[in-house]
Amino acid sequence: KAPPTLPPADSDFQQLLQSVYDAALITDMNGAIVDANIRAEDFLHYSKEEFCRMSIVDVISGVDETTLARICEHLDERFVLIESCLCTRKDQSNFPAEIAVNQLRLSGQDYLCFFVRDIHRRKEAEDRLRIEHNAIHNSHGGIAITDLKGTIQYANPAVCRMWGYDTAEELEGENVRELSTQEGDEDDPIATLTQQEKGVWSQEFTVDKNDGSTFDVQITAAAIRDADEKPVSLVFSFFDTSDRKRAEEAVRETDRHRVMLESLGAACHHLGQPATVLVANLGIIQRKATDNTDEQMTDMVGSCVEAADALSSILHKLNAVNEYRTTPYLESRTGDDDQNRIIEIE
Repeated sequence: KAPPTLPPADSDFQQLLQSVYDAALITDMNGAIVDANIRAEDFLHYSKEEFCRMSIVDVISGVDETTLARICEHLDERFVLIESCLCTRKDQSNFPAEIAVNQLRLSGQDYLCFFVRDIHRRKEAEDRLRIEHNAIHNSHGGIAITDLKGTIQYANPAVCRMWGYDTAEELEGENVRELSTQEGDEDDPIATLTQQEKGVWSQEFTVDKNDGSTFDVQITAAAIRDADEKPVSLVFSFFDTSDRKRAEEAVRETDRHRVMLESLGAACHHLGQPATVLVANLGIIQRKATDNTDEQMTDMVGSCVEAADALSSILHKLNAVNEYRTTPYLESRTGDDDQNRIIEIE
């Protein structure tokens, strides 16, 4: 069988072949390579002479005669696309490729033309996007992406859990203001991020869940900008601060109790000596008052002694208090008993 005849190197066809951006390999209908452009030499590290001693099955990993026959069967529309495959270089390293196969008729003979596009950068970008998406999707913190009007385009499962929605679809199309701001709040994150050159907007709120209950949340927002630094979308991060605030309140409450107990101890210490003097002196006065025929004076001295003894007993109990508890002692006209409470002494 005579070797295939291709247009000469100075023909328009060869000039077009060499100028194609993708690597181009021309084979006969059995897959034997008969021509290659400069791009193919750069991609695969073979010379044109080496290519002409090879078959396309030596270049495309996983392709054999059966696969080649199947490609030829589907060339009725003169185009077959292999969306994802691996091509093998001369050093046996691989790179991901997308290959379009066309059937050509040159000088009265049929050929196959394989246009090979190196897609390793695209694959890396896709893999990176996939990793980033999985990280966002599985993040414990809530993340939502909106357009410049605040319409939610994506919300991760954490946002749904925070606000009590079953699926992200329930949030998509809603305005993020319904989640992030309260009525009468003038600090609008949408306006701040789109109209001002402010890198990050952040604020804390007590917000309503879908079921009507409330929780505390810290919201941080930033604009996603294009190459010209124009905002194209917004990303919101939500962090549930309810546990932190409860812990802070518990610390404050503990500090209040500690200060109150320390104050009680100091008060008892400072009042103890005057109370002791009162009790002692009133005891002496009471003994002398027994010689007095004035019964009213005797009763007054007796009541003072009883009051002094009661004061001494109260100071002793206060000094022994190790747990701060209060109890209401007056009924509030407003119904707010927290404003009318005293220390509980057992």
